[in-house]
Amino acid sequence: MIEYLAYLLLIIGSACSVIGAIGIVRFPDFYTRVHANTVVIVGGSILLILGSGISGGLNSFTAKAILIAIFIFLTNPVSSHALARAAHKSGVKLWSRSVADKLEEDKR
Repeated sequence: MIEYLAYLLLIIGSACSVIGAIGIVRFPDFYTRVHANTVVIVGGSILLILGSGISGGLNSFTAKAILIAIFIFLTNPVSSHALARAAHKSGVKLWSRSVADKLEEDKR
């Protein structure tokens, strides 16, 4: 039964990675690409790490994989936010068809 859970996590993680990679290539501007990158890291990498950790059975490797996944889950969204905010402050333009720029509105 635990093997099926591991395979399910690996399949979903692979799907998230593929979808996010397509988004990185296809999205029009830096900010939406950062979002796609976050999907790849948080959705794809964490599920792949957990799936590979569980597939070997419940042992110290699984505990280390869970700790790594928690660390990635906590740090990657923060770093993506900081990266996007720094890009906005340095003047990286939004896509021409963007609807709103909330950071610019907050400056006023």
